[in-house]
Amino acid sequence: MKGQTMLRPTFSTATTASSATPGFLRVCGVQQIFSTPKGDFPVLSEINLEIRRGEFVALIGHSGCGKSTLLNLLAGLASPTAGTVSCDGEVIRGPGPRRAMVFQNHSLLPWLSCFDNVRMAVRSVFRAESASAVDHRTEAALAMVGLTQAAHKKPSEISGGMKQRVGIARALSMEPQVLLMDEPFGALDALTRAKLQDELLGIVEKTESTVVMVTHDVDEAVLLADRIVMMTNGPAARIGEILDVPIGRPRDRVSLATDQTYAECRRALMDFLYRRQAHVEQPTG
Repeated sequence: MKGQTMLRPTFSTATTASSATPGFLRVCGVQQIFSTPKGDFPVLSEINLEIRRGEFVALIGHSGCGKSTLLNLLAGLASPTAGTVSCDGEVIRGPGPRRAMVFQNHSLLPWLSCFDNVRMAVRSVFRAESASAVDHRTEAALAMVGLTQAAHKKPSEISGGMKQRVGIARALSMEPQVLLMDEPFGALDALTRAKLQDELLGIVEKTESTVVMVTHDVDEAVLLADRIVMMTNGPAARIGEILDVPIGRPRDRVSLATDQTYAECRRALMDFLYRRQAHVEQPTG
């Protein structure tokens, strides 16, 4: 990337983002309130967000800012207290195969092989297909994440990174329109995490998937995302700013290490998280 003109990251707010052409994923006026023994607890307040088809969006913020809550709303695992969440013009009213979730905990069934864990997901979506067609889809998904040789091993026989690959393969096998990822690499060591991030970049290039990922990792967000949604601290968290990442694809982490635009994006995130939204632990009891 040497010799290229430096492109500066640009910012938008939730309001200006939602004024553009209607997005593939839309979050409009969403509030989320949880009932607790101590009374109602506001988690999200007036969330407005547009996500374009094929876009990679990262959600970042301190613990307790409602990132995972927002992701669950997009997945249909919860319903908003107020406002609407929609995908391709249809209001999301529950889970569905169009939106697949990858969790930090791989959630694999321990008594099944990697192949059978993925095959179960394929069968649940492509019910009308023959057994051989289901097997072919399963094999293709495992091949995409480099697990052909480990297909018949059980989760207890493979590493943490390989388990996450199975989780990603399981999600991709359903051919979802949206891939939702809740800190999928957070529990992995640094080298394994970097390898899986690079693999995810390649998968997104091939599948042209729409991806929404929750992360605490500034470098991960800049490396992977087209836009980064920065959440204010809770309770009643809002979208503080949205950072557009003007870095072309394909992306290479080694080249980006000395890229000025990458450094500017990283600096903008650090300023938001550790100066303007510095997290202060609240006393308990």
